[in-house]
Amino acid sequence: MAPEKSLERATFGAGCFWGVEEAFRRVPGVVETAVGFMGGTAENPSYPEVCTGRTGHAEVVQVTYDPGRVSYRALLDVFWDAHDPTTPNRQGPDVGTQYRSVIFVHTPEQEAEARASKEEMDRSGRFRRPIVTAIEPAGTFWRAEEYHQQYFAKRGGGQCRTVW
Repeated sequence: MAPEKSLERATFGAGCFWGVEEAFRRVPGVVETAVGFMGGTAENPSYPEVCTGRTGHAEVVQVTYDPGRVSYRALLDVFWDAHDPTTPNRQGPDVGTQYRSVIFVHTPEQEAEARASKEEMDRSGRFRRPIVTAIEPAGTFWRAEEYHQQYFAKRGGGQCRTVW
């Protein structure tokens, strides 16, 4: 029996995590998704705490994927398509630092790929304004409460995607 390929992890903040998680769940090669918080100062923050904007956390989707089936670059493409990366601390009606556009990188390879992808997107002319997405080292991932996990799959339909 051949050994199983190792899985990798990617973490993205692109506004309301419900719709972003749904976008990643549909990607072949994505093994698991979880919504939660990253990039703040509070230990084990709750959703109500993060919503105050005082913890510094972003709402994020942590993606576990098989790099033999889907590339990190392909996941970056999903990220760029899932939100407006030109609005600082805002996605549609959601306003606050918890809704910021951010790529949390787990490896130097992810950082290089994320920076190259961001530069390409900025130069492409796809967006009318400059991209404000931050690229930061991944920290502790704090899983959100269970009712947030696969929110749309549990409730049927819906998405949070902002049209720009």
